[in-house]
Amino acid sequence: MSRVTQGVGAVGFVLARPARLLGIEPFHMELIAGIEGRLSGEGHSLLLHVVPDLDAEIAAYRRWAEGRLVDAVIVTNLHLVDQRLEVLSEIDLPTVVVGGPRRDLPFTNIWIDNAQAMRDAVAYLAGLGHTDLARVSGPSGLAHTQARTEAFREECASRGLTGVVVEADYSEEGGARATRSLLGRAGAPSAIVYDNDVMAVAGLGVAAELDVTVPDSLSILAWDDSTLCRLASPPLSVMSLDVYGMGALAADCVLNVLAGGPVLSHVAPQPHLVPRGSTAPPG
Repeated sequence: MSRVTQGVGAVGFVLARPARLLGIEPFHMELIAGIEGRLSGEGHSLLLHVVPDLDAEIAAYRRWAEGRLVDAVIVTNLHLVDQRLEVLSEIDLPTVVVGGPRRDLPFTNIWIDNAQAMRDAVAYLAGLGHTDLARVSGPSGLAHTQARTEAFREECASRGLTGVVVEADYSEEGGARATRSLLGRAGAPSAIVYDNDVMAVAGLGVAAELDVTVPDSLSILAWDDSTLCRLASPPLSVMSLDVYGMGALAADCVLNVLAGGPVLSHVAPQPHLVPRGSTAPPG
């Protein structure tokens, strides 16, 4: 889309997830801070709407477009088959996609190479000497979850490692439940990669309950750095992404779209490993 918009000065951001997660999951709050910090300097505001599911999210887009309540929207957490993109094209609502699974989207997007980041995570743990790995993932229907899972399995297979994937939902309860399942089975992993910081901290708590010492008996690696990771005991090793900076980039993309700029695909800085006290060679 390349129209110049003279709208209401608001950019919409809908999150289809339990509202309680926003209070404990730093990722989206960091992303929102980055978006708002850049938009406010250009005279725009961010309209945040939290809804329970994708149907409600789509309904919000239709309502906003019909009432001309926002000038553009920012979309995250793309699904493998995502009806939202079709609807947004249909209603002609300027859109920026953050974290798209591929670069050839019909909207301006910010692409993250989740597969390479996961390969780097597995390589790091393999380099420490771990041969039995596990991954606690987010919902499997999300495109970035699938990319990470495929890369995890492929990298484990190519290195002759055992790699088990357990699906969770980004919550503390989901992370704890998945960790108990992994540590309670025969042939428990010596290292676990978690898809977010909240689940990783919950996994650290479960390990303490089961008298599994970290990192002597279990290494833990979290996705995305946060205060939670740095204040954990031991501090959690992470695959770190500049989420605030990605939010600022998303805001710049929105401003470019509203100015009539072309559809562009931007590559976010690659997540990088920050080793801390939660990872070590297997005991």
